[in-house]
Amino acid sequence: MEDLCIKNVNLQKSENLERHRTEGFSSSKTLVVRRGAPFRISLQLEGRPFNPKTDSLRIRVMLDHLYVIMPVTFSKKVSASHWKAYMDPVDLNLQNPSIFISSPASASVGCYRFELCVFSEDRQQKHAFGKFILLCNPWCREDTVYIPFEDLREEYVQNDSGLLFMGTAANLVSRPWSFDQYEPGVLEACLNLLQVSPQHQKNRRVDYLKRNNPVYISRVVSAMINCEDDQGVLKGNWSSNFKQGVHPSMWTGSGDILRQWAESGYRPVKYGQCWVFAAVMCTVMRVLGIPSRVVTNFNSAHDTNDNLVIEEYYTETGEKLGHSKDSIWNFHVWVECWMTRKDQGSGMDGWQVLDPTPQQRSGGVFCCGPAPVKAVRDQRIDQLYDIPFVYAEVNADVHTIIVSQGRVVSRSIDTQKVGSLICTKAVGFPRLQNITGDYKYIRSPTSTLTSRSSTLSDDSTLRRASSSRGVLVFLNLDKAPVAGEPISFSVKVVNKHSVAKMMKVHLNAQAKEYNSSPSDTFWEAHGVTQLAPMEVKVLQQQILPAQYEDVVGDDLINLAVVLEDMVSHERVLASEEFNIASPQLIIQMANADSIVLNEEQTATVSFTNPFSHPVSGVLTVAGAGLTQGKIHFRMLPLRPGGRVQQRITFIPSMVGTKMLQANLSLTNINSTVRGFKMVFVNKA
Repeated sequence: MEDLCIKNVNLQKSENLERHRTEGFSSSKTLVVRRGAPFRISLQLEGRPFNPKTDSLRIRVMLDHLYVIMPVTFSKKVSASHWKAYMDPVDLNLQNPSIFISSPASASVGCYRFELCVFSEDRQQKHAFGKFILLCNPWCREDTVYIPFEDLREEYVQNDSGLLFMGTAANLVSRPWSFDQYEPGVLEACLNLLQVSPQHQKNRRVDYLKRNNPVYISRVVSAMINCEDDQGVLKGNWSSNFKQGVHPSMWTGSGDILRQWAESGYRPVKYGQCWVFAAVMCTVMRVLGIPSRVVTNFNSAHDTNDNLVIEEYYTETGEKLGHSKDSIWNFHVWVECWMTRKDQGSGMDGWQVLDPTPQQRSGGVFCCGPAPVKAVRDQRIDQLYDIPFVYAEVNADVHTIIVSQGRVVSRSIDTQKVGSLICTKAVGFPRLQNITGDYKYIRSPTSTLTSRSSTLSDDSTLRRASSSRGVLVFLNLDKAPVAGEPISFSVKVVNKHSVAKMMKVHLNAQAKEYNSSPSDTFWEAHGVTQLAPMEVKVLQQQILPAQYEDVVGDDLINLAVVLEDMVSHERVLASEEFNIASPQLIIQMANADSIVLNEEQTATVSFTNPFSHPVSGVLTVAGAGLTQGKIHFRMLPLRPGGRVQQRITFIPSMVGTKMLQANLSLTNINSTVRGFKMVFVNKA
């Protein structure tokens, strides 16, 4: 009888990638599949065909030194909790038999090897080998990362681009970001991140066993995105000196960061800030198959002493001081991941907060979460992990204190400022989704229930107003500030006394970064105003572009007004922090509705200079699945009001919805101008 020999093992890559919704990873040399679902391999035999009566097959699947051995049966019945290998008895090709390998929905994430053994009647053994990468499976109901509805899976797992929201709640900035999970080298970098982690280095066997649990995986990744305790991906830098690396605002996607980290031998990439940490973690989690989204919390509190109080200090002329160890970031960005929390009992499943920005240690390591969003809303500090820290970020009170000659002369409390807006990108659309109600109970003005986060007044200007024994002051921007235009605002003063008042008026503007105290005053105005009994007076003011352009750039402005009663010396303050809306780059497509895979396309990027002086810079255009790397152009000085256009060509390499983004980094002003366009690439 002829020998049975295995000539080749075909991993049926195209079929399996489509079946497991991993087509984006087609550039990987290794087959990528998801747990809890079978994938097919086929054997090419030499000599005689396979004989089901006398021959048998056995498969050993290995994850490092962990392994499982299973016979290949003729039963298609699979188990969600066990490995299974079978041949379809209805469609059996004895010369080129197909074998289906099904992993449990709780299998560990990682790079597996398999060994296929054929036993014939004379006990001869023939061997063949292969390998595959196994990811979590949000399409599988038995998987702890299962998320219902296809549009959610497309957005939170498959989408390779998105928007990050920054600026202020009243003047949002939508920053495009390329998650790049399908770009060359990114999948491998994400898997290597697990291998480089301290948990894996300490005990490989235990780490592999625990990688079946998204709670464990997410804590490992949260710590590995920063480099404070390990060979993590990013080095944080909140100074103004970025000479040793890249300014955080210059990154446009995760791929460059993850590839640079891996290619450097796992040395931290310089530099990141909160939105970069969060966006890179979102990429890693989506690659691993865990539904993820980037979330922004506007007016995010960092409460260092756990008293749910943030103190802000001002001088008697409205200059904000940096006296407090606590702080409020104008915005802070973290990640939410979707998973079942079997470790926390019922009611804690769903979105979990994970924050890779190194702010506070959790279990001795700079990481945060997963904290169930439901536990944050209900202040369930008994739940894991880091509920009190996240709760304070969205719920702390703000105590505003005016000091004069070392003593406190005024104090006011704001219960609404912190966590004023919490948002993420909407599913399927390039716009904001407000999720504040997921984190805090929002009550109507007439509600008898109150909480730290309740809205107790229908006065929308409450946060910008303050009073002192009958004198009220309101600070209002006339409209959202736009680059190149004056900042127009009004100070409304209300005298509720039945006697006249003579008031000193101090106005002060300081530039500030989103996460720090303001710098020195760049604009101020002082005067005196007289108020008749019960009078309401409105004072109009402007800050001209020439007064703020060279100072502010992409930073924010802290604007404050202090009124001082010239008789009683009582003081009242109102303040507002805001950003200047940058101009937009406009991207236009020649044939936006007929973009086809592997066919050259044309786009035009245009920019109009709104500034009061000439600007020059470098234009960078990129798009995952659209361009091969980044395309750079130098822009010569452009006069105020001048317009410039740049034509680009590209050849799409992936089908589906893709983002083409452009960034113009200005060389003579601290500002980057951005734009993006969503395009749909059709099959040829």
